[in-house]
Amino acid sequence: MGGKVTCTLGEVKNRADFIVYWGGNPAECHPRHFTKYTLTQKGRFVPEGRKGRTMVLVDIRETMSSKAADLFLQIRPGKDFEVLTTLRALVKNQQVDERRAAETGLTLAQLQDLVDRMKRARFGVLFFGMGVSMTRGKHMNSAGILALAAELNAFTKFVCMPMRGHGNVTGSDMVMRWTTGFPFGVSLTRGYPRFNPGEFSTVDLLVRGDNDAALILGADPGATMPQPGIDHLARIPTIVLDPKVTHTSRLARVHITTAVTGISAAGTAYRMDEIPLPLRPALSSPYPTDQEVIRRIRQAVAARPSWSPASNARMAIA
Repeated sequence: MGGKVTCTLGEVKNRADFIVYWGGNPAECHPRHFTKYTLTQKGRFVPEGRKGRTMVLVDIRETMSSKAADLFLQIRPGKDFEVLTTLRALVKNQQVDERRAAETGLTLAQLQDLVDRMKRARFGVLFFGMGVSMTRGKHMNSAGILALAAELNAFTKFVCMPMRGHGNVTGSDMVMRWTTGFPFGVSLTRGYPRFNPGEFSTVDLLVRGDNDAALILGADPGATMPQPGIDHLARIPTIVLDPKVTHTSRLARVHITTAVTGISAAGTAYRMDEIPLPLRPALSSPYPTDQEVIRRIRQAVAARPSWSPASNARMAIA
């Protein structure tokens, strides 16, 4: 099974009466999420607003968001996949070992109560953050929570949506999806797209040291990735396109300053629910746009003579 059952944030606002935040802290990381789309908004089919909604927070520790939750479930670090697998089993009325369930930090009764609540919901939504996708299990955690949402549709309406960490991360996923058929973790080394998270994902490539060059656009892996990946970026030729100086640009061989998208450059940004938002520049900039830089790099590469071992040796000698 692949894909995801999802919706727009407008549908969440107007329909969702049961909301689960898993591995995220929206009160601090997405401060308008509660007030604009989920908890306090009065929707067409949830006219009472906060009184008509139930909010569950699943995390490894209490955060600012736990104060807003009706139910806070504290799981042990690195046990997201086990919790998700147990919930999927309970949804299908399969037997679960109480001792195995207790290893997750929650009792079987707590997990069964959550499943019962989800099944009783009229319209449920699972929001998951980097506490799910960037911890032990990684893409398998994401696959598990997407599968849980899909399987709940045998009983009620349930959708799932990632809480993106940075602006327009969804945009890069969308472009990769309609060009290759996959959202991330794509390799084109054989001339056609191959999808394999854990092998072709950026963080895995860098940590293993598989790549011998890097082009970074609008991201700062030097501030967020594991130290072995950052060290590898510093060892290889790294080119950064960014309007500002970042941790990554400080270790890069080349930093090209570009215009700020949405302020000095036109473009399209995708909201976390995959709604495209056109961006109109308000100010002019002396710097080129990312698109202009990439176009010029492509033109320069196309103008070079065809590669061969002999020509490469000559270049090395020169």
